[in-house]
Amino acid sequence: MVLKDILSKEKKAAFMLGNEAIVRGALEADVKVVAFYPGAPTSEVLDTFSDALSNFDYQMEITTNEKVALEVCAGAAFAGVRSLTAMKSVGTNVASDTLFVLGYTGVKGGLVIVMADDPHAHSSQSEQDGRFFGPNAYIPMLEPSSPQEAKDMVKKAFEISERHRVPVIIRTVTRVNHQSGIVQIGELNRGEFKKVKWKELNEEYTTLGEVARRKKLKMLERTAKLAEEFDQSEFNFTKQADSDVGIVTSSVSYLHVLEALRMLKLQNKVNLLKLGTTYPLPKNTIKNFIKNLKKVVVVEELSPYLEKELCGIAKEANPDLAIFGKKTGDFSEAWEYNPNVAAKGIASALGLEYTVTEAMVEEAKKFKETIPARYPTFCAGCPHRGTFVALNQALKIQVAKGQEHYFSNDIGCYSMWIYPPISRGDSSLCMGASVGVANGLSHVIEERAVAVVGDSTFFHAAIPALVNAVHNGNKFTMLILDNSVTAMTGQQYNPSTEFTAGGRQGKKISIEGICKAIGVEFVEVVDSYDVKGNVEVFRKALDYDGLAVVVCRRECALYGDRNKRRRGEKIVPFYVDKDVCKRPYVCLRTFYCPAYELDEDRQPRISPELCDGCSVCSRLCPIQSVKRTEVKA
Repeated sequence: MVLKDILSKEKKAAFMLGNEAIVRGALEADVKVVAFYPGAPTSEVLDTFSDALSNFDYQMEITTNEKVALEVCAGAAFAGVRSLTAMKSVGTNVASDTLFVLGYTGVKGGLVIVMADDPHAHSSQSEQDGRFFGPNAYIPMLEPSSPQEAKDMVKKAFEISERHRVPVIIRTVTRVNHQSGIVQIGELNRGEFKKVKWKELNEEYTTLGEVARRKKLKMLERTAKLAEEFDQSEFNFTKQADSDVGIVTSSVSYLHVLEALRMLKLQNKVNLLKLGTTYPLPKNTIKNFIKNLKKVVVVEELSPYLEKELCGIAKEANPDLAIFGKKTGDFSEAWEYNPNVAAKGIASALGLEYTVTEAMVEEAKKFKETIPARYPTFCAGCPHRGTFVALNQALKIQVAKGQEHYFSNDIGCYSMWIYPPISRGDSSLCMGASVGVANGLSHVIEERAVAVVGDSTFFHAAIPALVNAVHNGNKFTMLILDNSVTAMTGQQYNPSTEFTAGGRQGKKISIEGICKAIGVEFVEVVDSYDVKGNVEVFRKALDYDGLAVVVCRRECALYGDRNKRRRGEKIVPFYVDKDVCKRPYVCLRTFYCPAYELDEDRQPRISPELCDGCSVCSRLCPIQSVKRTEVKA
């Protein structure tokens, strides 16, 4: 996909990523306010809106966290303006306080919330199933299975939202967000962006006590009307067959089921119900589907959400129906599905032979024994590598003095410090938790707690815990790794930079300024590449009798390299002088940079294609064998 396809007013179809199709659907719906905190697998929604910002008349914010993003959109929707936010499943936890209240207050303008689950935990700390947010918050929920449905559902969701005066959740999964396909696109009939007069709207959005009790009744009435409407939705459909067996599925599992049926030679031999409106469920549609069946197989990733609902509906519509799924052990609640998983589960439920999966597993085991393990690591030139090398050196000195440590890690690129050769990290929960956990540890353990957090995470969720530490006099060491962007999700801007969405000018917020303003007395700012100097600073921070904060600053290598190329600057790599190198392998064992490799003589070599020219390895080499390449004029 290229941006012009998303912006196109002439094309009838385009090849799009699921996330890009979401953007196109919102643009076709004339969305006017969008706000996001980046998080895989929805990051491309933010990126695409940011890239398109100069071409359309809408307001956009990259916010400090998902709660703020939802509230920005809620404010716009209160005033009758269409808005959209997108977040990963665990980000919805952060926004949930606001989300639940919006179910009570409702909205005037369309408000769409794209919530992406991450089965298999590809880029998340859990396999959380976000579908339960819909029924718990009484907010309608749609689930696309393809980029086409993603675009169509987003567009339709704005209409549903305004018709019923309620936000609408578009629940996706990684394999929908990152799936690509041909998308039939509609017209871009966008109106002019203009402000409205609040007093002329005659709206109110409060909820407390007696007001909340009244609005709860209205929520129930609204949900009943939505259920009736969803029974007629084009996003729910059946494929009939001359059989007493049926399959119920939704989301990307629908695509897996189609392929599984082909593999099992069951095409057109079983009935199929694909659900696109998963809260409230279209109960009459489901009743009509199951009433004459003897067996139903439910295929869904993660929790048995549909399966449990189906069991309840079947008691009324078909009490003798045999329901197969997770409860019967035919499918697992763990990990994401694929056609083989779907085929194996369906075969198990229906008593059919299916052995391809086992053969593939055995073949994969053979490869596992021969392929060497490769740990996730930082990019070449990543400033975090220099920080952790210095920290490890400081810790060894402190341990020799008798000081032991607990490492409270957080969410970001630095999460990888749990892997060798750094191997640091006693806990890692969620955004900002490293600081909160360190507060508790400071009361109960003899070791010195060390909390590590990134710049974006600092603004997202760590500040309240830091205020708590100052207020209560808690003693621990906190490292704030400031690489200028939210790097792990794609180098999006955050408040530590002077830019905001679309590269527009923003106000840069000083991290160390915040720390000092709330009363932290030990605050040091260091260059992440200065390994030698940082060892001493870290030792002082570890020895300090109180709360010590060290801000380690150096921009993300990928972000910096891209900016250098745009400015026409050359990236000058380093090389290993073979005549000097005695092969102590300090560079490989200690630094673990992916630009390093061994040649056929087991001589360390630096790949000029990968080397960032950061120079940190040259400072670590005990025999000065790492040198900068000479650049010819």
